[in-house]
Amino acid sequence: MKEKTHYGLGTAVSMIVGISIGSGIFFKADEILIATGGNVGLGILVFIIGALCVIFGSITLSQLASLSSMRGGVVSYYEEFVSPRAANAFGWFQLFIYFPTITAIVSWVSGIYTLILFDLPNTLELQVLLGFFYMTFFFGMNYLSYKFGGRFQNITTVLKMIPLIGIGLAGVFWTQSAPSLPEGVSLVQSSDVGWAWLGALVPVAFSFDGWIVSTTITQEVRRHRRTMPIALTVGPLIVLAVYLAFFLGLIAIVGVEFILSAGDQAIAQAGQSLFGIYGERILLSFVLISIMGVVNGISLGYIRLPYTLAAKNMMPMSSKISVRNEEKGLSPYAALTAYGLTVFWLIIHYITQRWDILAGGDISEIAIVFSYVLYIILYIKVLQLGRKKVINNWFLGAFAPIMGTVGSLTILLGGWFSNPVYMPVFILFSALVCVFGYLYAIRNGNKLGHE
Repeated sequence: MKEKTHYGLGTAVSMIVGISIGSGIFFKADEILIATGGNVGLGILVFIIGALCVIFGSITLSQLASLSSMRGGVVSYYEEFVSPRAANAFGWFQLFIYFPTITAIVSWVSGIYTLILFDLPNTLELQVLLGFFYMTFFFGMNYLSYKFGGRFQNITTVLKMIPLIGIGLAGVFWTQSAPSLPEGVSLVQSSDVGWAWLGALVPVAFSFDGWIVSTTITQEVRRHRRTMPIALTVGPLIVLAVYLAFFLGLIAIVGVEFILSAGDQAIAQAGQSLFGIYGERILLSFVLISIMGVVNGISLGYIRLPYTLAAKNMMPMSSKISVRNEEKGLSPYAALTAYGLTVFWLIIHYITQRWDILAGGDISEIAIVFSYVLYIILYIKVLQLGRKKVINNWFLGAFAPIMGTVGSLTILLGGWFSNPVYMPVFILFSALVCVFGYLYAIRNGNKLGHE
């Protein structure tokens, strides 16, 4: 059955921008500057590299989406263009690592900014406890009321643009000197970090993450073969412009050394510098709402993933997880599976942070870096389709997938520089999960793919 094409270029661009601009820029801007040793030029460069990775990657995958006879995003691309077993492997990565680790991290960050907003003791235990509360609330809300979850998402999409654009505009006209460091914060000055600046690609990749979801609407876009490549170029460029405006505006208002020294407190200080004594709370309120919107959006999508896999017999207990509550249109066991896995990863995150096991990193790096590795397989498939003339356009069938592959390898290299001790462990662990998913598909091969 042919899909109805009810989306135009404007809708496609706004969806890409809305998905990509999330919480990452608020709490990763300082990490980007720290990784570059305070070098603003290098910070701008890594933002540009991140945008190019997204542009070429999304344009490449849009070719698979336009040729696909199935809906469901990347899992479906693997199933149709690679193999059902490869789709099972990728599905397990998304189910057991990608979605739960990112949801856990963003929930935790919500806790951090809540404590800063209300001037409460900013301990790891309270951060995680509040993160658990937010995570539980949004999982529950999205299962019990999809309408409320959708409305909350729309509101936060608008609100999160206010501090980003506002700080960017304020930075253009800012003339005051940098503020003093908070009491108890030691001064950190700019330094030459050598090639370690490549490590900034990991937080940049986190900030741009989410673009992959936009490929799922390709078949519903009018003249998608022409429209989607345009949207997937313009959208990331808009995101890049907003991010650079915020990044440079924040630097103009509080200064490089303040960001290097105070980290996440830089946003609060920017609010105080802009609006006085109440400015900190005003700006942090917008930031917190934005981050909660990301938790809501991720949980909204994640509670559906176990059902999608179970409907294809791609995971254990598929017969139970694939049973939906017809009134809600969702599977209660799928929602519980997603929630339980996120709680598990939140506990793992607490352990790694409490004893600094990941040497300053966090569990989201597992998902972000390895996901780009898995995209390479699909980029290669597009190259093959280009050579077979299934995709006739040289740019779409050759140049874009090659550049997308280069971008993915660059982010993998950046991940290595950001955490050379644990990144190989991250990659091995993620690969093992994919192997288990593949082996499960072999064992369950006679049922795979039948709903």
